[in-house]
Amino acid sequence: MPSDTFQLHGEFIELHVLLKLQGLAGSGGEAKALIAGGQVSVDGQPEIRKGRKLRGGEVVRLGDAEIRIIATA
Repeated sequence: MPSDTFQLHGEFIELHVLLKLQGLAGSGGEAKALIAGGQVSVDGQPEIRKGRKLRGGEVVRLGDAEIRIIATA
């Protein structure tokens, strides 16, 4: 399973933005469709809220890709 980390700069990042920035979706629309289709999980639970705010400490999965969100101290 490919694993990556995302260093959070700021209070949060929305889930659909993260997928696009990490290259897991080609566009914001594609990211939203993946989320709405139930293909994305956060901390092992399916997540269908495209605007889900990630604040650090979460693990996002799409297929066999995994992203760990790291909050800046």
